[in-house]
Amino acid sequence: MRERLLSSGDARDLAGLFQVMADPTRLRIISLLAETELCVCDIAAALEMTPSAVSHQLRVLRMTQLVKFRKEGRMAYYSLDDDHVLKLYTQSLDHLGHMPGGTIGSVRKPGGPDR
Repeated sequence: MRERLLSSGDARDLAGLFQVMADPTRLRIISLLAETELCVCDIAAALEMTPSAVSHQLRVLRMTQLVKFRKEGRMAYYSLDDDHVLKLYTQSLDHLGHMPGGTIGSVRKPGGPDR
């Protein structure tokens, strides 16, 4: 049984990842990027936030390798870092739907029909 036990270091790292994802603003950014690549100004407009505030949140997401960016001239375009991030997000939405009384409200799964 102990060989399957998560090590203290891995548990700490995983808890840190979940802590980053526990922020509602960051989850909303992930939900936007689950659909398409966006620049800071488009994310800011969608969230009704300042570009500076969005940039701060994106920096945190970049540091945990949840998002990445590419430069095109002076513009930076953000996307989810890889398919693992999308799976983590969509599986979390699925889990909400399976919880007693759980609902995902008006959330639409990326790439899928409205639920």
